Amino acid sequence: MTLTVYWQPGCTSCLRTKEFLREHGVAFESVNVREDPQAMERLAALGARSVPVIARGDAFVYGQDLATVARFAGIEAGPQRLDVPVLVSRLLALLDSTALLAAQLPEQSWHERLPGRERTHLDLAYHVSQVVVGFLDAALGGRLTFEHFERTPPDHVTTAADVARLIRSVSQALAVWWGANQSRLPTEFDTYYGRQPLHAVLERTTWHVAQHGRQLQRLLELRDVQPAPRLEPALLEGLPLPADVWDAEVPLA
Repeated sequence: MTLTVYWQPGCTSCLRTKEFLREHGVAFESVNVREDPQAMERLAALGARSVPVIARGDAFVYGQDLATVARFAGIEAGPQRLDVPVLVSRLLALLDSTALLAAQLPEQSWHERLPGRERTHLDLAYHVSQVVVGFLDAALGGRLTFEHFERTPPDHVTTAADVARLIRSVSQALAVWWGANQSRLPTEFDTYYGRQPLHAVLERTTWHVAQHGRQLQRLLELRDVQPAPRLEPALLEGLPLPADVWDAEVPLA
């Protein structure tokens, strides 16, 4: 039975899931839930509440972790993970780099929408901070929710400089958490896609931020703004990033 992948534009895990399946020669039906009015009803019938979802008949898994996708799709070798200290170091550096990129967004682009989404350029930069806020909430005994990823900037966050400051403050909070807890880390996190190992959630958080950093860099280039500095390739090495910055099924104008 052919797999079905339910996805939406701008979703980093959706893009990487589809690329991962294609890389391994796994056929699937691609369903954009933003364009198919019955897609969310089908997901609800399965018991799924968010994307990406990979389904086969009545069985499904979420696509946030490629190792889970590999097992479900019958792919023998899952991806190798970087060690936890390396991931934390990368994430801190990526947050600092992303803050610099966010600060360079030109004012005329702040409220321009991304392709296929209601999310604006400023929303995208703000989203980076909330990816890590969700991780920290779970790390401190709470829950990583899908709502973390749907948040938009509050009323007092109105400029690119505001968002950049917020990203830096989240980076500082992550550094404080790591300094206080690295010798007694939790083994699992509570997430909207089930109980997950710390390593898997941290990896996803790190490459999630990296992918949005790549997107912010591309948005600047499309506005003829030369990002300074650019994301260092060494920060991306070994992360299970998509090959594409944007989903080819939703062209960027």
